[in-house]
Amino acid sequence: MTNNNLNYRIGSIDDIDQLQDLHIIAYGQFQNALTPDNWATFSSNHQNRQRFVDILNIATCFVCLDNDKIIGVAYVILSGNPTDLFKTEWSYIRMVGVNPKYRGQGIANALTKMCIDFAKKNNEKIIALHTSEFMDAARHIYESIGFKVLQEIPPLFGKKYWLYTLDLN
Repeated sequence: MTNNNLNYRIGSIDDIDQLQDLHIIAYGQFQNALTPDNWATFSSNHQNRQRFVDILNIATCFVCLDNDKIIGVAYVILSGNPTDLFKTEWSYIRMVGVNPKYRGQGIANALTKMCIDFAKKNNEKIIALHTSEFMDAARHIYESIGFKVLQEIPPLFGKKYWLYTLDLN
């Protein structure tokens, strides 16, 4: 489906219902890649409203819309917000998702590049992300943009995951 009604903007807390719905749709495709128990944990993360509130409090959210419907999203968090995976001095991208009906139109690529551009404008030096063996399309996008595997991280949901970084200098 090629669509000329797509546009991009910064998302906000006012979008939380659509963001949560989109994540449930976008990540639903991975149900068969996970065991039932791991799927239950994985999917419950995307149904947890507080998780979206928390990320929106520290991230800049970029969304792609088809008319007024959010069909793609990516979050970028600037340095100073470390986690177990992401160092204090890194910015990082989280939870890129696109409605499956709109895949193949370059939306995830565009959203990822918007996150990178935002990090560069904020003088970030490194941007990082993590992704899994069952997210082939995502890995392809990140590697084509220039992200490099820094290391394999402990498995999540019973699957291999890798930490990627991109030097922004």
